[in-house]
Amino acid sequence: MAYTGDVRVGGPPDVHELTHLVITKIAVGPMENNAYLLRCRATGEQLLVDAAAEAPRLLELVGGDGLVGVVTTHRHADHWGALAEVVEATGAPTHAGRHDADGIPVPTRVLVDDGDRIAFGRCELTARHLVGHTPGSIALVYDDPEGHPHLLTGDCLFPGGVGNTHGDPDAFASLLGDVESKLFAQLPDETWVYPGHGADTTLGAERPALSAWRERGW
Repeated sequence: MAYTGDVRVGGPPDVHELTHLVITKIAVGPMENNAYLLRCRATGEQLLVDAAAEAPRLLELVGGDGLVGVVTTHRHADHWGALAEVVEATGAPTHAGRHDADGIPVPTRVLVDDGDRIAFGRCELTARHLVGHTPGSIALVYDDPEGHPHLLTGDCLFPGGVGNTHGDPDAFASLLGDVESKLFAQLPDETWVYPGHGADTTLGAERPALSAWRERGW
């Protein structure tokens, strides 16, 4: 079956099979977070993005091949609830944005800045630092050499808008500005977006609404 990205807590994962990379999306509770297991086809090396909750389910997904790293997209607790248990079980190095690492209780081994690259096997992600939802949120870009880019956005971009900035107009302006300049301005409409909660989207589906988001202020 074709990948849709429609997953539910307690339900099966969905698998997006690319030429060089396999992206497996799973929803975990209690906050209906998405976690993503990325596997390099050439080497089998795996990277987990957001060990959010339900460590046993995440570890079952990882299987016997283990992890070469776990990336936490930002400091909010619903995105690292299973991190300690996953790291203890796998020994995987931890990665997080430099300006959010002090808010994550599991020590961060690799501090990530804007433009940094995270490699696993023959695949590579590029980090984009987006300020506003938190000080150190990162999005991760996989620039597929055989197709369009794929973008994991944490809680910075969803279908219908940017992430929650809790009514702070400066934080909203910062987040929308970063999303526009570092994502929409640099990536094509075909870019597939994998958010931290809920359904997937594409940049092309969201681009026409950017001015409306700015006008409404959230």
